[in-house]
Amino acid sequence: MTPLTEVSPVPSRFPPSLLAASREGLAEVSAALAEAVDTASHARRPAGPIPAGTPSDVLAAAAEALGPAQLPAEGLGTKAALQLLTTVLVEHGIDLSHPRAAAHLQPPSLAVAVAADALANAGNASLDTYDSSASALAVERWLIAVLIRLAGLGERADGVLTPGGSLSNLLGLLLARDAAALRRGVNAREAGVAALPGPVVFCSELAHFSVHRACAALGLGEAAVRPLPVDEHRRLRPAALSAALAALGPDRTPLAVIATAGTTDFGSVDPLPEIAEIAAGHGIWLHVDAAYGFGALFSPRLAGRLAGLELADSVTLDLHKLGWQPAATSVLLVSDTTAFAALDRQVAYLNPTDDAEAGYDGLLGRSLQTTRRADAVKAAATLLAHGRAGLGRMVDACHDLARHAERRILAEPELELVSPAELTTVVFRYRGTGRPDSADDLNGALRRRLLESGSALIGRTDARTAGPGSPTRVCLKFTLLNPTATTEDIDGLVDTVLETGRTCARLTEESAA
Repeated sequence: MTPLTEVSPVPSRFPPSLLAASREGLAEVSAALAEAVDTASHARRPAGPIPAGTPSDVLAAAAEALGPAQLPAEGLGTKAALQLLTTVLVEHGIDLSHPRAAAHLQPPSLAVAVAADALANAGNASLDTYDSSASALAVERWLIAVLIRLAGLGERADGVLTPGGSLSNLLGLLLARDAAALRRGVNAREAGVAALPGPVVFCSELAHFSVHRACAALGLGEAAVRPLPVDEHRRLRPAALSAALAALGPDRTPLAVIATAGTTDFGSVDPLPEIAEIAAGHGIWLHVDAAYGFGALFSPRLAGRLAGLELADSVTLDLHKLGWQPAATSVLLVSDTTAFAALDRQVAYLNPTDDAEAGYDGLLGRSLQTTRRADAVKAAATLLAHGRAGLGRMVDACHDLARHAERRILAEPELELVSPAELTTVVFRYRGTGRPDSADDLNGALRRRLLESGSALIGRTDARTAGPGSPTRVCLKFTLLNPTATTEDIDGLVDTVLETGRTCARLTEESAA
């Protein structure tokens, strides 16, 4: 056998720049991004926020640009691969930085967040264990501490990042379920939903659909959700909640009350102090879905709308909405760190007890995930770079745009304002001249025509236009999350909607004739 000292070293066949975390790799990333930016400057960017054409045409063009759907025998190389994908994404994708991109709670990403995300991706940390992340753990704990203070949750509070608001709501309801089981003296992790006969979750009729999905995923069933009516301001009625709780029979287990701080369509905030008082009086977990509205806390003008948030047992917040982060950057905050106890796991190859006692531990016990990327890095970079005041100015700028859109809609006889600018959304309708149901068809056609032309990207929803109890109608929606847009841009967007509405109305009349 040849002695080890006599074995000649074999040089690697791969350069150090192959791996992003190396010094050479980081330089390669920087150079590759610079080349991609140069490619983007030469690509044929659509004139509007979305490529013109039908979905089948646009997707077919993108697929053709990518080439045959087969793994190449030999790679194209870094430069060619990035040039190809940059061209596809720019020429056939949406541009959220365009001032007429106003469809969803999907903001343009901040430059500092994208740069920090690239840095985090190069390190490829995972937050489950210390030896998978090290410093990334400190970044997430710093971010959670900052958000806890912003929410006013207190010294025992804790939190964790998740892959989106739907998953934050799921985790919040899981913790609520386990807290309800503990009140009954059982371990829900071991006994399952059988420990909770007749589970009930209360929320407003405008709560996010992820509440229903979460109940289904937890084995409670979607029928466990009890939607309650809202008032004329589209906020959950505390009296309705009190009445529903009083009507529960002994065969029912109230698990949680879900309050919404920023409904998706209207930005309305449920009366948190009143709801918190009712929930506390019945010993029920209060979860606040502030996925949209939490960003209002950055703004001195709007922060007061979230008064009572500090009374919640758990809070969902999405920094990929009013935080301008690349998706997804969601967080679940809890008022008491012991709420995470049911998630705790000891796994021999991840966090054995003696390692954990010596400090070599991670965040496995706060999440439903094992591998979990360092999303906190991009958010921490944003908070450090812009601070509360800088982010507050961005929130106020978007709120100002929404209020301008509201005034402009009110001034147009052809448009009907359905919901004012609570945060950064405005819901409205193109009136038309026929029956309400024909106006529904007209509004749907109007939005599709805008999409096909590529001239504007606006939202659509169903809403009651004549108060509680009235029928829902097809409505249009501006979701304004671009702080660099101007009031002139909003005027142009409204003008485009009006022009397109007139065209659709004329075509409808001609086809009817």
